[in-house]
Amino acid sequence: MLKVMVVEDSLAQRKAIANFLKSGGVVAIEAKNGIEALSLLEAQKPHIILLDAIMPGMNGYELCRRLKSNPTTQHIPIIMCTGQDNASDRYWAMKQGADAYLVKPFRPAELIELLKQFLRPSSAQATASEPIPQAIAPLSAAASPG
Repeated sequence: MLKVMVVEDSLAQRKAIANFLKSGGVVAIEAKNGIEALSLLEAQKPHIILLDAIMPGMNGYELCRRLKSNPTTQHIPIIMCTGQDNASDRYWAMKQGADAYLVKPFRPAELIELLKQFLRPSSAQATASEPIPQAIAPLSAAASPG
């Protein structure tokens, strides 16, 4: 089953994203900051991390840098998910190792497209028992109007 870690200090935003993911059958692992995310990472082993940039304590940029410099976590795609919509923030996120940048508020379809991008059949996350396109299909249906 697809596991996505949602690291977001805003309870309302974290719950909204997690609930959307869960509605599509995705396991959503919630962390309120970078330190909590680090403590959950080894046991939970997410396939993708959605990471807020601006958080108290360890911010998303620092967590991203740590994860991408660690051989055991550097393969996990990180989607920086933030309200900062300018070129310098986008550049800084990518410089720290983020694989994608998603500006809040976003449409569910935008998140689905990023998940599809990082979960191609050739990726390390693909397994014979759960082809990636089928793992995303319930989310696509959840995001469809009506």
